[in-house]
Amino acid sequence: MTFLFKLRAAEQQNASMLCVGLDPEPSRFPAGLKGDASRIYDFCARIVDATADLAIAFKPQIAYFAAHRAEGQLEQLMEHLRRNAPHVPVILDAKRGDIGSTAEQYAIEAFERYGADAVTLSPFMGFDSVEPYLRHAGKGAFLLCRTSNPGGADLQGQRLAGLEGEPFLYEHVARLAQGPWNLNGQLGLVVGATYPAEIERVRALAPNVPLLIPGVGAQGGDAVATVRAGWRSDAPIVVNSSRAICYASSGDDFAEAARRVALGTRDMLQAARS
Repeated sequence: MTFLFKLRAAEQQNASMLCVGLDPEPSRFPAGLKGDASRIYDFCARIVDATADLAIAFKPQIAYFAAHRAEGQLEQLMEHLRRNAPHVPVILDAKRGDIGSTAEQYAIEAFERYGADAVTLSPFMGFDSVEPYLRHAGKGAFLLCRTSNPGGADLQGQRLAGLEGEPFLYEHVARLAQGPWNLNGQLGLVVGATYPAEIERVRALAPNVPLLIPGVGAQGGDAVATVRAGWRSDAPIVVNSSRAICYASSGDDFAEAARRVALGTRDMLQAARS
């Protein structure tokens, strides 16, 4: 089963465009877990179990695990996801970007060590830094295109004078992902919900690729504008919310609160389609 097939199946089964981001910060854990990095798996597994029927994807951010020497807990979590939410694809948010031989090792890390269905990548070292990931049949890769952070425009919003029409850099990335780089239909793009006009532009340039859209929730992105700009019936969008869901409550009811927020966000996104 390819990543794209699995993504479409989860979209239908869970009636969802919502991606639940897993960014575990022990200092923000509820009482009983707070400050204890050895409980990262326990915290994330409860969030997963509470939202598995509401999500189009889960997105663990690798830095939140590695910073606490919790890579073993990430492996445990990935196994939990495969066992308890096998119908929901997992996007490993790693934002890797390195030369080909090193990219080969990062691809093994993402797809063989952790068993992710897709990974986020920086495309700015060129196609030879992306191609090793595409050798893994059926796996997906989301290229950073127009990100949700304010500094994204420092590079992504610069014009490329040597190309016809002098496109913005993010527009050029979108064209590459839609066309010559997308050898086996494995590529998607990361576009921030904080910039709906750019989402619409990226969708026009890349009408057939999935879009991973962070920035809804704690970052303040407009969920309705996001869906209207990016969703198409034949090209899924994966709208991520992390902190607003994971830290919906600081009490023992944190998993139940996460479910309530996830349910509300999912339904709001679905309603925006019409």
